[in-house]
Amino acid sequence: MSTLGTTPMFRFASILFAGLLLVAAKSSAADTNFWIFLCLGQSNMEGFPGIEAVDKEAINPRFQVLAAVDFPKLERRKGGWYPAVPPLCRPSSGLSPADYFGRTLVSNLPSTIRIGVVNVSVAGCKIELFESASHEAYATNAAPWMKNIIKGYGGDPYQYLVDTARLAQKDGVIKGILLHQGESNSNDREWPGKVKGIYDGLLHDLNLRAAEVPFLAGGLVPADQKGACAGMNTIIAELPRTIPTAHFIASDGCEGRQDHLHFTPAGYRELGRRYGLKMLALLAPDHAPRTQP
Repeated sequence: MSTLGTTPMFRFASILFAGLLLVAAKSSAADTNFWIFLCLGQSNMEGFPGIEAVDKEAINPRFQVLAAVDFPKLERRKGGWYPAVPPLCRPSSGLSPADYFGRTLVSNLPSTIRIGVVNVSVAGCKIELFESASHEAYATNAAPWMKNIIKGYGGDPYQYLVDTARLAQKDGVIKGILLHQGESNSNDREWPGKVKGIYDGLLHDLNLRAAEVPFLAGGLVPADQKGACAGMNTIIAELPRTIPTAHFIASDGCEGRQDHLHFTPAGYRELGRRYGLKMLALLAPDHAPRTQP
């Protein structure tokens, strides 16, 4: 029988090797001060075209976006982190709640905390597009322009979001999920249950704990702006009954466009700020402004 494993030199080498592995593991561990938020939904979360000059200015470098797709004109490559200059979802998208959500967080949190967003959204889609059992049939019957968007996400936006989120987890920690969807499911009383299935799936697939990952769902263009789907806000507001860790972000007073479906840049800024203030209150109450929307 060999006595190699019992020699002092061998034991020393084993300890040294184990130490090097531990150092390597620590050096490659995700940064717990890099807070990542997943964003999904339809056109309002995707970002309606129309970005004003002010929205591209004074963006704190601590606020970043993981490019879910290539942005050739902005020299962004899929899978890389970049300063969160809009658009954040796709090259042809615009301003969304995610923009001023991130800005609100970095302006209130300590300088040691960075914020990252991952946005996978599809204009015009029903929530069924993000359901594992429904997405394929839904995509098959989608309009050609929507099929092109879905194709950009590998034919399965939910799985694409999961895969992109896993990539993000190598660098930081997922701290919350933001949803803005419902126009295409207007008056659907089963919507909260469908959303719960997606939320539960994300928790499972990304190894997250509900208590540590709040879920924020925003209101659609409201009745005070003559929103075409404002009635759906009553259903969205009931989501916390189905998902205890969910919170409704009211859109009352957020300026809407003349199409009565999308927000103006000013509307997105205010709605995004409200998402941000709520997340601050949940994750870092000591740094949240006293006045909440």
